[in-house]
Amino acid sequence: MEEKLINQVSDRKEGHYKPYGWHHWPDYPWMSYQFRRALGETQEGGGAISEVFQVGERIDPSDSESWCREWRAIGDRNRLRGDQEEAAGHIVTARNCWLRAVDYYREAEFWLEGNDPRRLEIFDQLEYCSKKWGSYFNPPMESVEVPYLDGKTLYAYFLRSPNSTEERQPVLMCFGGLDSFKDEMWFMVAHGAIQRGMSVLMVDGPGQGGTIRRHKLTNRHDYEVPVGKCIDYLETRDDVDASRIAMSGSSLGGYYAARAASFEHRLAAAVSHGAIWSVNDLWGDADDSHGLAGHITWVFGADNMAEALKKGEAFKLEGVIDKIACPYLIVHGGYDVLGVDQAQKVYDYAKANGVDVTLRLVGEEETGAEHCQHDNPTLGQELVNDWLAEKLGIDQSKLKPA
Repeated sequence: MEEKLINQVSDRKEGHYKPYGWHHWPDYPWMSYQFRRALGETQEGGGAISEVFQVGERIDPSDSESWCREWRAIGDRNRLRGDQEEAAGHIVTARNCWLRAVDYYREAEFWLEGNDPRRLEIFDQLEYCSKKWGSYFNPPMESVEVPYLDGKTLYAYFLRSPNSTEERQPVLMCFGGLDSFKDEMWFMVAHGAIQRGMSVLMVDGPGQGGTIRRHKLTNRHDYEVPVGKCIDYLETRDDVDASRIAMSGSSLGGYYAARAASFEHRLAAAVSHGAIWSVNDLWGDADDSHGLAGHITWVFGADNMAEALKKGEAFKLEGVIDKIACPYLIVHGGYDVLGVDQAQKVYDYAKANGVDVTLRLVGEEETGAEHCQHDNPTLGQELVNDWLAEKLGIDQSKLKPA
């Protein structure tokens, strides 16, 4: 099995640059990975570089409480400033502050236990900032609850592109993965879709965001079910071209996207923004000491990693993705700290079974070689959305200027 870069011990103890980006605390690779994620998303509006390094200086990486405290502090600072600037009529500044706060709050709650009441408290503040930012979008962002199962809903945001002249726009449905959710999708794939004339539906599927935090809905291997419910919703809208609905899934969402495209043939295109052949192969013999064990067990509705691995047996693509009928893109970091071999397996299997599949491995020199291009998310946005624009028939030369 491929040795994962996240597990490799560095011979340097100070922060330094690696092929996958800035490595802040070499002795704490999982903390460094999350710090790298926050640092990268500053370039998509999800923070300010100086604030991120300010937090990094104040955090004790051996203490997850210090992580929550320091990120929450700058989240609060930007949320309050956003409210003050709105009251003063400084709407552009207010929107910038709220958008930074969204990503800071996402970081703040990251290492908390799933049942820690602060998770929902911080998430509520995060959504407040997302909705305030989106209320000044043109047209305003819509907060949506997509009908799901047993009277429950999937929390989502719908944003229409101001750059397109089309009355019925193509739509990209954006799903996160194990620990990413709808609000982070703006920094990972949604911004680039909006720029290219696509509407976006950013969704908290089962196991994600508000859907797990409020409805306690854990994830499922047959993700074509929630994806199908989202398509049902989009088909009711008169501003959507239902023949041009695409899906992107990031990280574990890369599995969700491939699985959904295999059985939900209303999709016009699908993207694995980070590919996963088999969840259990990805985790190997991980036990409760794994760096993401808390997230994995919470999202999978398990009491321990042994139970999560049992449920994870169904999360595999062999015998599944030969059924994909739409164009399918894999964008994967060439130095993804969680591994690269799974992306190659997905591509090889899909190609051998006649799928219209494209693999784009992102190399060290161009940056963006980290998992989901966390070190350079703008590049990831460009690779995903230029491909989608081509597949959905969008002429970018005819888009209205931003």
